Amino acid sequence: MSRRRLLVTSALPYANGAIHLGHLVEYIQTDIWVRFQRMRGHEVHYVGADDQHGTPIMLRAEKEGITPRQLVERVLHEHARDFFGGLAVQQAWKKGEGELGGFLVSFDNYHETDSDENRAFCEDIYGKLKAGDLIAQRSVEQFYDPVKDMFLPDRFIKGECPKCGAKDQYGDSCEVCGATYAPTELKNAYSVVSGAAPERRSSEHYFFRLSAPQCESFLRDFTQGSNRLQPEAANKMKEWLGEPGDNRLSDWDISRDAPYFGFRIPGTDSKFFYVWLDAPVGYFGSFRNYVAKQKALGHDIDEADFLDAARAKAAGTEMVHFIGKDILYFHALFWPAMLEHSGYRTPTQINAHGFLTVNGEKMSKSRGTFITAQSYLDLGLNPEWLRYYYAAKLNGSMEDIDLNLDDFVARVNSDLVGKYINIASRCAGFITKRFGGRLSAPTVPFHWHEVSIRDAYESRDYARALREVMACADQANVFVNDHTPWVLAKQEGQDEKLQSVCSTALELFRQLSVLLKPVLPHLVAEVERFLNIAPLGWDDFGATLTAGHTINEYKHLMTRVDPKQVVALVDANKESLVSTQAPAAAPAKTEAPKKAEAPATDAGAHISIDDFSKVELRIAKIVAADHVEGADKLLRLQLDIGEEKPRQVFAGIKSAYDPALLVGRLTVMVANLAPRKMKFGMSEGMVLAASDDKGEVPGLFILSPDSGAQPGMRVK
Repeated sequence: MSRRRLLVTSALPYANGAIHLGHLVEYIQTDIWVRFQRMRGHEVHYVGADDQHGTPIMLRAEKEGITPRQLVERVLHEHARDFFGGLAVQQAWKKGEGELGGFLVSFDNYHETDSDENRAFCEDIYGKLKAGDLIAQRSVEQFYDPVKDMFLPDRFIKGECPKCGAKDQYGDSCEVCGATYAPTELKNAYSVVSGAAPERRSSEHYFFRLSAPQCESFLRDFTQGSNRLQPEAANKMKEWLGEPGDNRLSDWDISRDAPYFGFRIPGTDSKFFYVWLDAPVGYFGSFRNYVAKQKALGHDIDEADFLDAARAKAAGTEMVHFIGKDILYFHALFWPAMLEHSGYRTPTQINAHGFLTVNGEKMSKSRGTFITAQSYLDLGLNPEWLRYYYAAKLNGSMEDIDLNLDDFVARVNSDLVGKYINIASRCAGFITKRFGGRLSAPTVPFHWHEVSIRDAYESRDYARALREVMACADQANVFVNDHTPWVLAKQEGQDEKLQSVCSTALELFRQLSVLLKPVLPHLVAEVERFLNIAPLGWDDFGATLTAGHTINEYKHLMTRVDPKQVVALVDANKESLVSTQAPAAAPAKTEAPKKAEAPATDAGAHISIDDFSKVELRIAKIVAADHVEGADKLLRLQLDIGEEKPRQVFAGIKSAYDPALLVGRLTVMVANLAPRKMKFGMSEGMVLAASDDKGEVPGLFILSPDSGAQPGMRVK
């Protein structure tokens, strides 16, 4: 096996809020893969950082009466505490002094995007793109706050909904009636920042020319025909790119106007890099910071071997990103195109994961519906319980995973305590009390094939890996049950057999510990101390405990999850753990919600059955869904209705649905509606959705057929 050289990253958490359990899906997923690679003897550098720039951070800091720098510095320490116990703990761990805390995320370096290293990389990349004629300037019109002297993002504008008249609605959608609109359509609009009526003003902006032929050509090659992306992600990229000649890529606005917390664009007085330009560059900034720290400790790492395009190719290094599927567009299109055309290496692999739901309901940071990492730790819940549960759900795809709290309790107690720990707890005491802690030669009657489990870890299919590990644990428990050491201990002349059975069981326990170590690093470290062995590597699976080896006294390794702890966790987050399907604005009086009344009709509004039969309604499967750049209300859907290729339909449902969550759903469409040429392309039908005409019942709801319906079926 050749030794791989890996630079690994997780997406950077935004520095304006707490880490929640949804965030942790990604960091735990990455950490398991990183620890597995380290166990196999590969060179791994896992770096991360806080994403610290942008208008939201600037405004939150102003609201708190502190500077943006003070805010991001405070949040940096909060995030570090949740991930690994704090920056000081992480630095000591890197020196071999002590163990990680928090959720045991083993970053080799954790930095920040508001850093000199990141600024240098941003300016260098921008300069090279500009020299390659890939930076354009053009005027754009935006809302402007005349009091605060700043341009306003849509979410910083509020007013009365132009559809239902509800007050205090955002500049892109109404949370009462579900309508979407342009900010300019709001009635009595005002700035969230100052309360002033916004003005429309033009400003010169800088764009990365993503639509340039060389960018499109590179991205077609980068996103297709390789293992850089998961199949579903590659398919999504193909939809976004379209066919050659479709010209679907738009130039990317990489600038923001002052005041703005970020890096000033070289050669300008009041233009700043958009946060989404400098955020992924933060991977490079953190790595440079890490290289400098390692050099100070006497460990030389050649930065260019990992970051420079030519040097990385010659050195055979890899760069692997772990991200959420919601930021796939930035990481699979903008980011690699920037790198390719500025002389830097492009990602070897981009691994996207799905979202987290809790008890089947969507979590949303913007609405506050999250369980914080700190509340989990403060209530004394073991972080390795959650690491194991997430791993048992993650399969390497972009599917969402659900944290079902009842299942969480049952699975952890059954698998980790009832199966894994149970092996040692039933046998170790006999070895220490009857044989002075000395083992006899294990006589394992079967052989486990770790190759399949190894391959599952490599492909991030942790769910399959753990299913196979637990099948091995079941087999080990059958061995213990069949040989009944508690019975042998009471029988005269059975000491040799008792020692052999318990020694064999502990060898099986050791092998299981190798297989579980990427997921449960702290627990397995305790196992290593108990078994009196060196830290386990993956190749140690093939070794064995030997006759005469002495183990230490067994101390209980893990407690069961007490359901009361989970109840306390929910209570601690009760105000935020609510369904996002609930109305955003509650009525002033406490009363039963009104049903939407059907609009009055007269006899002349009736149609005949012949008229109705002219409308061809078909069951449609949503095979792709994405945002439409430049459209405030629309999503672009690709609908399978049993024809040779999917139909493209633009639907005004952006305010109500996350496109990533629509893929795979069945709905109903009007299939014989005349195609309509729109600004963004041809719309070949209409998706049916329901809403209350009076606005008394909020929301917008696409129709879904009953179970068993198939794409293309006629609705009659």
